Amino acid sequence: MKQLFLLIFITITSVSFCQSDYYLAEDYYREGEYEKATQIFKNLYSNNLFNTTYLSRLISCYQETNKFSEVEKLLKTALDKDPKQAFFYVHLGYNYQRQQLTELAEKNYAIALNSIDTNSFYGGFIGRLFKDYNLLDHAILAYTKTMAKNKKADYNFRIAQIYGEKGNLKKMFEAYFKLVDKNIENYDLVKRYTSSYITDDAKNEANILFRKTLLKKSASNPKDVWNVLLSWLFTQQKDYNKAFTQEKALYKRNPVDLNSVFDLGKIAFENKDYSTAKECFYFITQQKTLQIEKIEASLYLTKIAVATNNPEVEKMFLSLFNQYGKNTSTIKLQVEYADFLTFKKDKPNEAKTVLEEALNYSRSRFDKARIKLKLGDILVFTGNYNKALIYFSQIQTQLKNHELAQQARFKVAQTSYYKADFAWAKAQLKVLKGSTTQLIANDALELFLKITDNEPVDSIPSGLKQLAKAELLSYQNKNEEALTELQGLFTPKNVFENGLTPGEVIYDDVLFFEAKLFIKQKKYEDAIVSLSKIIAADNQGIYADDVYYEMAELYNNQLNNPEKASEYYQKIIFDYSSSIYLVDARKKYRKLRGDKV
Repeated sequence: MKQLFLLIFITITSVSFCQSDYYLAEDYYREGEYEKATQIFKNLYSNNLFNTTYLSRLISCYQETNKFSEVEKLLKTALDKDPKQAFFYVHLGYNYQRQQLTELAEKNYAIALNSIDTNSFYGGFIGRLFKDYNLLDHAILAYTKTMAKNKKADYNFRIAQIYGEKGNLKKMFEAYFKLVDKNIENYDLVKRYTSSYITDDAKNEANILFRKTLLKKSASNPKDVWNVLLSWLFTQQKDYNKAFTQEKALYKRNPVDLNSVFDLGKIAFENKDYSTAKECFYFITQQKTLQIEKIEASLYLTKIAVATNNPEVEKMFLSLFNQYGKNTSTIKLQVEYADFLTFKKDKPNEAKTVLEEALNYSRSRFDKARIKLKLGDILVFTGNYNKALIYFSQIQTQLKNHELAQQARFKVAQTSYYKADFAWAKAQLKVLKGSTTQLIANDALELFLKITDNEPVDSIPSGLKQLAKAELLSYQNKNEEALTELQGLFTPKNVFENGLTPGEVIYDDVLFFEAKLFIKQKKYEDAIVSLSKIIAADNQGIYADDVYYEMAELYNNQLNNPEKASEYYQKIIFDYSSSIYLVDARKKYRKLRGDKV
């Protein structure tokens, strides 16, 4: 037993010394002290002749110090001992290449590649060595030959990556699609790696090649997965209608799962493609599926109707309640109806009655939280801020770390902001900036920066209190009062207190919000005036691309001035290439110019 323990101790100690020597040698190597690194790697390799890492580093150290003959001697000795290890010829060939002996280099590369025909065992390793030496065509050939000899071997992923490095996107996509063809489980992997080449611009070269290569593959070997990938491509390009065509075809071939249609509908809705979103959700309601899925799709159909000002919205709600009833299954629908009654019909008391009734149907704390969130919104709408804060705080306590709790915390911050309690609002927003929900985190950061940049200093008014009050009035659908509050900021009150001027930080915030209010009232020319003032004050401000896009949209959709619209879309294309509006601006500019989009 003692001998066994001694053997284990010696083995562990030996491995530990090897590791420490390796790390020391690596440090010398990275610092360019190749002579010192050579001695250590030489000892390590002599004691571990099968360790290819030690060998590669030793070869590199010799080459960096121009000891090419030492490399040649080392490799030929290894080949004499075991000629089957043909990967040594790759090292040998590269050693000649470093000496600009191209003919000898290619001769040895050929020996390594030809060895795969008789023994594919080292084929993958040979391919990797060629890749490490940046001999990419040789690496592809090595992997291809290995797969031809060994049907179980699959190096398509590595081949695809190499084609990507070479910039041969067509070949890269072909290799990735072979992976999917071989095993459907590779779908997510392929999607992840190709997404770095695909953009939301349908005219991007990679997008075009992806689509053409995929269609060719689909024609020669029809499979559902090619339609799935096409749908994914169209979704990336925001061509949601084309994506829906693919999803519809897939479902008709295999009418089992509607999740992908539902997900597409949500994405289209979030990107304001209400037409396609409506098609997706209507399609779901027409299929033989679970009632809960039909209710969820109907919920989105009502959201679309509200967003597009459909005059039949209320009838839609009542028809759905008549069809599915007011119960646990329709709680989200009831909450949406209460929102509609409050913010579109100005009937908050009716909305409260709907929600109080819904509380009786709710069985889970999550449903209760959704109802209380909306009740809080209605209380803010009617000016009962303290009671609203109680509801929001209850949700935070009862559902810690859940998304609904994060929403409640944001509403606490927003309500505190409306009340001009900026310190408490900031305290809540600081927590939310790290929210796991990106949308909440973004909203929190935006409001936090607005307060931080504009809050009063040393009791000197900054205009933030008035802006917050105007935003509250707008939230309560009191848009005329909100405008009056804002416009008071630009009017000198007395000789000691002047109105806002273009040099002040809050100036852009006030004007941008003023423009939004004018748009809500359909006073588009007035909105243009407000937006133009922002540009005149500072065309490099944080609202610059938002302003240009808003102006382009107004001229394009409301004022029937395509020339002006084109001018502002162009500003985004040429001056704000990192803008979130870039792709949309480019598409709309091309359409105005008469291109076939």
